[in-house]
Amino acid sequence: MKCPFCGHEEDKVVDSRASSEGASIRRRRECLNCQKRFTTYEHVEEQPLMVVKKDGRREPFDRHKLLAGLVKACEKRPVSMDQLEHLVDNLERELSQAFEREVPSREVGERVMKSLHALDPVAYVRFASVYREFKDVEQFMRELKDLLAVKAGK
Repeated sequence: MKCPFCGHEEDKVVDSRASSEGASIRRRRECLNCQKRFTTYEHVEEQPLMVVKKDGRREPFDRHKLLAGLVKACEKRPVSMDQLEHLVDNLERELSQAFEREVPSREVGERVMKSLHALDPVAYVRFASVYREFKDVEQFMRELKDLLAVKAGK
């Protein structure tokens, strides 16, 4: 590691400990030339998960974009930001485990709707109406009837 003070390339590690809940390692180093101390962090290099859109375009998975859509769907509903962030955290973890590099946008949408369905049925219908791009009232009504049938079957 190159010393940030004198540029010397040899140092010794004085202290090493996990930080950020085990996501990185913090190392205190001492330059063997000027004896000044500095800190470095070691992280696992992560490959970004790419979302394959319906038209074939690829874009990085964006948790902020997803969270914004969920906030909109849950407007004026009894759903907290903590619940939405937890939903996105779980989804991101599931997708990273199930898909190595690319995930179809359809898969993301279906998993979001499944989670929203369990969290808040009204938010689910709102999200579904945008995600599924209902073409007419009949299509929207079929979705509502399916939702009511599932609820009645509980």
